[in-house]
Amino acid sequence: VQLQASGGGLVQPGGSLRLSCAASGFTLDRPAVGWFRQAPGKEREAVSCLSTWNDITYYPDFVKGRFTISRDKAKNTVYLQMNNLRPEDTAVYYCATDLGHSSSYALCQNGPSDWGQGTQVTVSS
Repeated sequence: VQLQASGGGLVQPGGSLRLSCAASGFTLDRPAVGWFRQAPGKEREAVSCLSTWNDITYYPDFVKGRFTISRDKAKNTVYLQMNNLRPEDTAVYYCATDLGHSSSYALCQNGPSDWGQGTQVTVSS
């Protein structure tokens, strides 16, 4: 299982970014996949998860209405569209999965077993 995240960068408050995560070694048609983040001095937290077999998503309250997770089956890639970004969204963002979890809620709550490398997102004026 390999996950390659990209798309991070510096953006002003209120701006948008789209992160991409290319998956290999498995196909995005059964396990749940998700995005997690870790800010300096804070614990890693889930920001969105997707059940790839039924397209059910899960978002914690602090990103609802701002972040959207999606998937391109043909490219075997997961995306995170982030809008209306805030300084508190600054963190290293990771894509992750767990081949034993098919539920987006379970993945976000219990955490994944396989992690990609992170991509830095900085929201600052």
